[in-house]
Amino acid sequence: MKKNFTFVFLLFMCGFMKPQTNFEHDIIGTKSGDLKITFIGHGTLMFEFNSLVIHIDPVSRYADYTKLPQADLILITHQHGDHLDSLAIAALRKQNTVLYCNRSSHSKAPFGTVIGNGEFVEFRGIEIEAVPAYNIINKRENGVPFHPKGEGNGYVLTFADKKIYIAGDTENIPEMKDLKNIDVAFLPMNLPYTMTPQMVADAVNMFNPKILYPYHFGKSNVNELVPLLRDKKDFEIRIRKME
Repeated sequence: MKKNFTFVFLLFMCGFMKPQTNFEHDIIGTKSGDLKITFIGHGTLMFEFNSLVIHIDPVSRYADYTKLPQADLILITHQHGDHLDSLAIAALRKQNTVLYCNRSSHSKAPFGTVIGNGEFVEFRGIEIEAVPAYNIINKRENGVPFHPKGEGNGYVLTFADKKIYIAGDTENIPEMKDLKNIDVAFLPMNLPYTMTPQMVADAVNMFNPKILYPYHFGKSNVNELVPLLRDKKDFEIRIRKME
């Protein structure tokens, strides 16, 4: 197994195996200009707004970051390897890049600033709130949750008159009832680490976003969400390549 891993790694480094470079994207209109959302993969996103570039949980396995715009802002939800990659951060970082992360991520991103659940910061006109992201039901064999309470972050970003919720790795936790006026929500859906389709539907009914993007969904069947939320008014599910 070690030889196979080494061989694959060398192929990647030599350019024979390349991460994807062409990605789906959507435009969300705001009163201060368009927000472009690029769907990179799994829990990894890129936002562009008024000449600012924001990367969420950049990870090298999902993109060649030498071919993407460098970051004005990087947000890290938590320290797991499918969300935190120091090589991707290094490729995206420029002299004035700002990074916010949870405390457990700081050792791999030491130039960043730690923010915790309930804290607010402002970045060049964009309001950022760190919100809870954790497991209640899904746990490791030793009884410890895959994502303990108080450790990871979700983020609510306000772009002019639009609020975007990036949940991070979480279940349908009670704190979601406190979310207000969410226009776009990214909710994870893969077991055993985050939510089932029913849990995602329950989360949607807690805070009523206008648009839902399931993300971080692995092999889960995202189409199972459709009948669960069929009767919801003023609501849209958008499915993108975010396995």
